[in-house]
Amino acid sequence: MFKKSSLRHHQSPLVMEHSTEETKRLKDDKRGKKEWKRWGPYLTERQWGTVREDYSHDGNYWDFVSHDQSRSRIYRWGEDGLLGITDNQCQLCFALGLWNGKDPIIKERLFGLTDKEGNHGEDVKECYYYLDSTPTHSYMKALYKYPQEEFPYCQLIEVNKNRTHVDPEFELLDTGIFEDNKYWDVQVEYVKSSPNDILINLTLTNRGPDTATLHVLPTLWYRNTWIWGCKHNGFTGKPFMVETNPGTAECNHGGCGKFVFVADVDPSGNLPEFLFTENETNTWRLFNGSANYTTLVKDAFHRRIINGEESATSRQQQGSKMAAHYVVDVVSGGQCTLKCRLMAEDELVSSPFSERAFGAVMDKRKKEADEFYNAVIPDALPKQESLVARQSYAGLLWSKQFYNYVVADWLDGDDDMPPPPHSRKDGRNSCAEWRAMHTRDVVCVPDKWEYPWFSSYEEAMNMLPMAKIDPVFAKKQLLLLLSEDFMSPTGQIPGNETSLEMVVPPVHALACHRVFKITGRKGHRDHVFLARCFQKLLTNYTWWANMKDSSGKSIFGGGFVGLDYDKEEIPRLNEDEKEDDEKEIPDSPNVGPALAEVEGTAWMAFYCVVMLGISLDLAINDPSYEDIATRFLDHFTLLSAVMNHMRDHAPMWDQGDGFYYDHIHENLGTGPLRVRDIRGFIPLLCCAVIDDSQIEKLAKFKQRLDWFTETHVQATKTSTFMDPLGDTQRHRLLAVPTRERLCRMLGYLLNEHEFLSPFGIRSLSLFHKERPVTIVNGRDVLVSTEFTPGEAGVNRNHRGPIWLFMNFLIVEALERYDFFYGDTLKVDFPSCSGNLMRLRDVAIEISKRVTSVFLPDQSGKRPCHGNDLQYTYDVYWNQLVLFYEYFNADTGKGCGASHYFGQSALVTHLLDKIVYNH
Repeated sequence: MFKKSSLRHHQSPLVMEHSTEETKRLKDDKRGKKEWKRWGPYLTERQWGTVREDYSHDGNYWDFVSHDQSRSRIYRWGEDGLLGITDNQCQLCFALGLWNGKDPIIKERLFGLTDKEGNHGEDVKECYYYLDSTPTHSYMKALYKYPQEEFPYCQLIEVNKNRTHVDPEFELLDTGIFEDNKYWDVQVEYVKSSPNDILINLTLTNRGPDTATLHVLPTLWYRNTWIWGCKHNGFTGKPFMVETNPGTAECNHGGCGKFVFVADVDPSGNLPEFLFTENETNTWRLFNGSANYTTLVKDAFHRRIINGEESATSRQQQGSKMAAHYVVDVVSGGQCTLKCRLMAEDELVSSPFSERAFGAVMDKRKKEADEFYNAVIPDALPKQESLVARQSYAGLLWSKQFYNYVVADWLDGDDDMPPPPHSRKDGRNSCAEWRAMHTRDVVCVPDKWEYPWFSSYEEAMNMLPMAKIDPVFAKKQLLLLLSEDFMSPTGQIPGNETSLEMVVPPVHALACHRVFKITGRKGHRDHVFLARCFQKLLTNYTWWANMKDSSGKSIFGGGFVGLDYDKEEIPRLNEDEKEDDEKEIPDSPNVGPALAEVEGTAWMAFYCVVMLGISLDLAINDPSYEDIATRFLDHFTLLSAVMNHMRDHAPMWDQGDGFYYDHIHENLGTGPLRVRDIRGFIPLLCCAVIDDSQIEKLAKFKQRLDWFTETHVQATKTSTFMDPLGDTQRHRLLAVPTRERLCRMLGYLLNEHEFLSPFGIRSLSLFHKERPVTIVNGRDVLVSTEFTPGEAGVNRNHRGPIWLFMNFLIVEALERYDFFYGDTLKVDFPSCSGNLMRLRDVAIEISKRVTSVFLPDQSGKRPCHGNDLQYTYDVYWNQLVLFYEYFNADTGKGCGASHYFGQSALVTHLLDKIVYNH
């Protein structure tokens, strides 16, 4: 009767079941036979301007270590570089240095605007692309476009500073710096011959009209761990590098081991000049002429090459930082290749740049990468969709980063350094429960420039696409965030580095459950992994129940839970009813929250129904989980009742409108806040389809279910409480909305005058474009519904645009409903069109709209790139895709962070759904 594939997530064959060379490497790494993942793209694109490096008195982390200072100042907690790599402890780092002969500085790291400089917040101002990577990083490729004219640092700052939040951002392409193709394509490839033998291939292409000169500095350095008095680095000595022969240097580190770095000749047959210095702060430059304790400092190569200071680098040809300095002249349209190699002492190759040892290995790894992704990406996927999927996986893997943050040491300071300012004791992340946080791990970050730190809910969702290519890493990441090193003793999962206590959508359980299913076929799944996750998730669930339900009435608050809708902005009484200043609507511990929010309560119901599903899966093999399943069933019915038919207060469901709204209660006048935004659809996500055969195996759970159905008639009428569709149906549906309410909600969701846009589901209804004011019980309440389909300024980014994260969750929920209702439930798509569709097909259509932002239209234009014509017509640009933070709902233009794989990597799942449903 029903196509089961609609709930089976349309999985491609499990990647570990394929026998490719890359899957063999993954298995060897998993078993500990060979440490193939020791080296990877774990070097972040931005360490400056992060909370970890901030030791200011006022917590202004963007200014304490600025971009200008970063070339001269060492970091405490990590390192950064241009398209670089490092080991999994960030001890030995490699990255590119470039100079076009005109810039005021060597290009060693990506430039961007700080939070205060950008008219829409912080923003990277560079053109770079992650093109390929295998899960073990045996093959990696990235591209950087480097202007041949002076880089417009000042222009980017000044123009953006003078723009308002309603103006578009002024980007690097807008400066005209790439006109006449006056730029270099700098392509870097990393290839592993063995786990600690890394081939580095740099391809430099002069796209300009004239012969041009480029200084290239492949740079190797040790992270400075010796000056601070750090307690947790394992190795406390000072490492060093030394030139042993022309073109060869030894790298000695007690913890990392001995490595040899070799550089090949340039196209003219000349070896590069090796330059050495120390990775130490230039205190003379930064701190008003304070004396350096060493004359060899971090910015020595800049001073030597640009300023001509011969004494800036080591005469003894040794130090903790080195670079191979190439100077190449390339004709217009020409190309040259530079080769380097980094080898562990016990993995040395006698002729490192011979065709057999270098070129053949490069070709082999490229071919193996293609074979691996041929097994991952469906054959039926068209060429452009395949390109998007391949670059999405590449970006996801390139977004790995060594993340080091020991909160107690950060708060108290290091033994050999002055103590931090006293204000730190009461400042950011100073709560006692976070002092136990101790991280020295490789994590998948949302964006290595704009968000170069963990974001727990986005990292969890990242693991869905990651599970398809590297199941082991996906499981480890999910467990890592649940470990004692991350979770607080009270059970809270930290939000992100800027605010550990930030409350974010509780999707970690969903990620664990989905990864459990993605990474194994039924009957052969990793129940040990799921059980380990579940034990920690119980602690986190309890934290939510205790900390976010201040009234004890299962009305969960939290304000900002990932959707930029906090009570500092909404709602406020209108002008003639305010007193001295604008008052927030308060929470009252006596009468319950004055503002009863759909969002927090719905997320909790969502969390609850996922935990119920996990406990039922575990109970099949371990009956002890059966009792826990009944508890989640009870709590879900309570949460559902709060949203659907509260006894003490008006329900969040508005029968007149057919939508879930926040409500103001009690002394401020009971009434709904009639704001139609995407938060009102979170109750729609709270659904699960449970197999009757599973229930029959769990006698105690079935007994409780039957009793509840008989005694709680009201609950079963206002929600979908384990309803079977008919006598022959073998599944039951548990959901917050009834079928009738679901259809009414879909009337809004699929209405092109409300939420349905050409590129997916908007975060704010189009209705509010003309209606920024809502009425509550006879009084005007101004709600911050400033409508914009794209960027609207800092902290208003969820007011209309497309968020892939929420679109993905909606699509998956529709699939679950379709698995239950099948052909018995069809709706108009779009609303009022008369075009009836099953919900599975609606999910496909939404997926098509969302994925279309990355795909070229008939003219070759990818909506995500807006009106930048180079991405449409220039053959050197039009196959490059940027994966943005969110998207303009009217045009599809990408907004926010431009390499934001914290959400956009989910596009691979949406593409799979389209293919496997057809």
